[in-house]
Amino acid sequence: MPADPETDATRLREAMVKVLANDGALRDSAWRAAVEKVPRHPFVPGFYLPADQRDEHGLTVWEPVTAELDYGRWLAAAYSDTTLITQFDGEEPDWNGPVVRHGGAPTSSSTLPSLVLRMWADADVAEGHTVLEIGTGTGYFTALACERLGSSHVTSLEIDPRRMETAAHALYGCGYFPTLAVADGLYGYWPEAWYDRIVAACSFRAVPPALLAQTRPGGKILLPLSGWLYGNARVLLTVAEDGTAEGSLLPGTISFMAARTHAAPAFGNPADWAAGLPEKSRSARHSPERITTATEEAFHLRFLAQTAVPDTQMITIDGVVRLVDVVSGSAATLTPNGDVWDVREGGPVKLWERIEDVLDAFDAADRPGPETFTMHVYDGRQHLRHPQMPGLPLPRA
Repeated sequence: MPADPETDATRLREAMVKVLANDGALRDSAWRAAVEKVPRHPFVPGFYLPADQRDEHGLTVWEPVTAELDYGRWLAAAYSDTTLITQFDGEEPDWNGPVVRHGGAPTSSSTLPSLVLRMWADADVAEGHTVLEIGTGTGYFTALACERLGSSHVTSLEIDPRRMETAAHALYGCGYFPTLAVADGLYGYWPEAWYDRIVAACSFRAVPPALLAQTRPGGKILLPLSGWLYGNARVLLTVAEDGTAEGSLLPGTISFMAARTHAAPAFGNPADWAAGLPEKSRSARHSPERITTATEEAFHLRFLAQTAVPDTQMITIDGVVRLVDVVSGSAATLTPNGDVWDVREGGPVKLWERIEDVLDAFDAADRPGPETFTMHVYDGRQHLRHPQMPGLPLPRA
């Protein structure tokens, strides 16, 4: 260990600020001042980074990184524009003796700084605003908000008490004292309402009505939206006097971990679902690659498809795409057959046909981008609309 790690941290923080400024993430001088002031390393005493190679089963190998294990790697990563995974599968690691992990679902992290700064900028957070942050995580971005706005203007929620304990210790140690609560962001936090801005660092299947009720008229809510198809979008809503809200989807292929109460449920054995499908198949009008390839349009289409089948999950096994709807009991498979895909569908909802209807409408509308869609939220419901796609939102079964 070096004699003075704070000196190294200061130097690395200055370098990170220059990188973020050059990339356009620090256009606001007040946010730049916050990043220059707030150290990141106290908030990430341990995290995981992926190894260069997967294991023999194709799983990502996650290597633990702490100051004790590798001081240089730990401090350099803490001041990089990188997401640092701090927890898998809801299980808090023992950072006194961390072990290598193979696979697993990340459930908490310190998101890359440029993305969170972009979120704060998109939400138009400014002096005097009271802010509700959903998803404290490590607490680093809570600290940035406290430095920017003052601790008394910041409320931050975290559903995991162990994560909150670690974040609170780091925040208090750095001199920040926001309102912290172990609570489900789905319901906001009434004791500190009303808020001028609500910003979530986790994604929701739908806009929680409680957040609208806790936002001042004219206030804004910035939420990542996702679902069981893992289609992602971000929406910036402005709340009206009557408690409704309207806004637009924001561009970019950005995804966040799902709020734990909105995470997809386990659905059992895919073969059991496929066993009840009819033998007769049809040729698909659209290939599943329309929504699965790693392109901006495919990410966008996956979110639009999700509006048609919001309770559907998708998994590919041995080249066969399987769709399962745990709510309606519907299922479908898409099997490659030369240049086409054979579709078998069963249950009350024709899942792939619903998705194909969205793809047809999208093509007919000349493939509009996310920013051309508006979202309207009222009476506990949300509607995604586009002038050239009048069929949205599609009816649910």
